[in-house]
Amino acid sequence: MNKSESKYFNTAKKMNLALISLLKKKPFEYITISELCEKAGVNRSTFYLHYENTYDLLSETTQYILDGFLSYFTTDTKSIAFNVANSNLDELNFINSKYLTPYLTYIRENKEIFSTALSHIKSFDFGSVYERMFEHIFNPILDRFHYPEEDRKYVMMYYLNGINAISSEWVKDGCKKSIEEIAKIIDTCIFGLNNEH
Repeated sequence: MNKSESKYFNTAKKMNLALISLLKKKPFEYITISELCEKAGVNRSTFYLHYENTYDLLSETTQYILDGFLSYFTTDTKSIAFNVANSNLDELNFINSKYLTPYLTYIRENKEIFSTALSHIKSFDFGSVYERMFEHIFNPILDRFHYPEEDRKYVMMYYLNGINAISSEWVKDGCKKSIEEIAKIIDTCIFGLNNEH
């Protein structure tokens, strides 16, 4: 990476973090370019060098969050998630330490980003991200497990909302419990106390 690319990415990161920080205080629609520039420590001309408007920045910040999240997973776990048709059924159970540990590690190390993203799902357009994941990952997995097609969205909402609720409570509690303890709670909620899966 040359010096100008490094400068660009440094400014982009500052702007992404500034937006996340401001979203803790107010809805996206009320955030101004002036506030963003002040928070990021850049001038307006620098903002317009990178973005046309705040929606451009929001789009980039969404990608920044997703890239950060995905970076916690190994190439192996990502390839299984995107190669559903050829994976063994036992590899398609994502409620295990192979997947929960990176997920929970990301949350523990990025509490502020996780909480902000969760409280601004619509602003970040994570609904469309979920739709793509449902179409390309979750739906094919549920198909492999022979879930009735008309029930699949309900099943995924149960899993995702339940796991997010547990993770949110963990963050509110300052992540006092270990990752292993939280993973066990998630596992127990889904599979039951005495269920060996």
